[in-house]
Amino acid sequence: MVEWPDRSHSSVKGTNAACLEFARRPLKDSQTVRNKILWSDETKIELFGLNAKCHIWSKPGTIPTVNHGGSSIMLWGCFSEAGTGRLVRIEAKMNRAKYREILDENLLQSAQGLRLGQRFTFQQDNDPKHTAKTTQEWLRDKSLSGPATAQT
Repeated sequence: MVEWPDRSHSSVKGTNAACLEFARRPLKDSQTVRNKILWSDETKIELFGLNAKCHIWSKPGTIPTVNHGGSSIMLWGCFSEAGTGRLVRIEAKMNRAKYREILDENLLQSAQGLRLGQRFTFQQDNDPKHTAKTTQEWLRDKSLSGPATAQT
């Protein structure tokens, strides 16, 4: 694991240089290391419009209407430099248990399909489902700890 530069005893100029070196370090990794990273995330896709405020222009004195209801789907997917892994539609509410179920049914199978081998780095963000103790235990049980740990 790469340690973030210690800023407690350095000047601002030295800290900036250390931070820049820290940011550039992955670029020095060999291509084979980068080929062994499996990225994962989930997303909500709005089928009719955006999940945000909409501004509607209308003539003064008229009431704007919407002719269709909004709908969305939730998806989980993964990819690596070798290509895309499985894409899964999430039917139920996404919680820790559902996330572990998705990983159990799709993560290792995707890694195998992408020919990542037994030792790869699983990269995910800091979503509470990803950092949950039960999820981390599942990753350890599947031998995704140590050099192949989930990076959050």
